[in-house]
Amino acid sequence: RAAVEAGIVAGGGVTLFYAARALDNVKGANEDQQAGINLVKKALQAPVRQIAENAGMDGAVVVGKLMDSIDKNFGFNAQDMIYVDMIKSGIIDPTKVVRTALQNAASVASLIITAEAMIVDDTSDKEDSAMPRGGMGGMDF
Repeated sequence: RAAVEAGIVAGGGVTLFYAARALDNVKGANEDQQAGINLVKKALQAPVRQIAENAGMDGAVVVGKLMDSIDKNFGFNAQDMIYVDMIKSGIIDPTKVVRTALQNAASVASLIITAEAMIVDDTSDKEDSAMPRGGMGGMDF
């Protein structure tokens, strides 16, 4: 349904990967802004890198190969372990899904950056035991 509403783009993270190129000409007004731009560029490359690594390939090698391409549909087919035109090969994503995922990621990142405090799970002291230990705390006289 999303594809019918807004169309399709090359899948496998390729659209986000090539979107990062649009940031090549964007220069931050200061070091903090430039660091943010660089971080977004790196994040946009992450899906392609992760898909390649999940397929047993070196993500950096796949990213390097895609950087050499001028074809915005050129990508890595992780199932067949070959480089293909993603659209012609049927590896597609609905435009609306990719856009919404990017907007939501930016929204969460903005919330994290601007929040004065965050609550996270502390996994450092997890016990294997599902049942609490014996004794009733605060009941000793």
